[in-house]
Amino acid sequence: IQGEDNSYEFVTKYRTSRRQLRECSGDADHHEGMSSDDELTPTEVTEFQKSKDNVLEDSRKIFEDVHADFCDIRKILLKFQEWKEKFPDTYCNAYISFCLPKLLNPLIRAQLVNWNPLEQNFTELEEMPWFRAIEEFSDAKTTSELK
Repeated sequence: IQGEDNSYEFVTKYRTSRRQLRECSGDADHHEGMSSDDELTPTEVTEFQKSKDNVLEDSRKIFEDVHADFCDIRKILLKFQEWKEKFPDTYCNAYISFCLPKLLNPLIRAQLVNWNPLEQNFTELEEMPWFRAIEEFSDAKTTSELK
């Protein structure tokens, strides 16, 4: 609770000083409630960008020692599709539909590390390669079940 009191006092003092600064400068363009205390200083922005770059660099290294057949969602799903076509009984008995989400989760999460839906030019989930691969696999699965 002690820390909460200090942060509240800091925010209150910060707001008061900003209000006084606006009044002295004659900033008539300010509308109460439209400003944010969440504005970052240039130092904080630089530190955030540096941390973000480090995380992205580390995320690129996650699968660097994995064989290409096992870190590409499309290739993984192709293997399962071949299994289903060649050995439908064992495929069905293995409950693959329950296993695939857990199997693909780390691959998808690694691809979503840099995804930010709040950016102006973000890629829609439906346009991402992993999503299309799963969609194609599901369509092939449905088509083969109809036969």
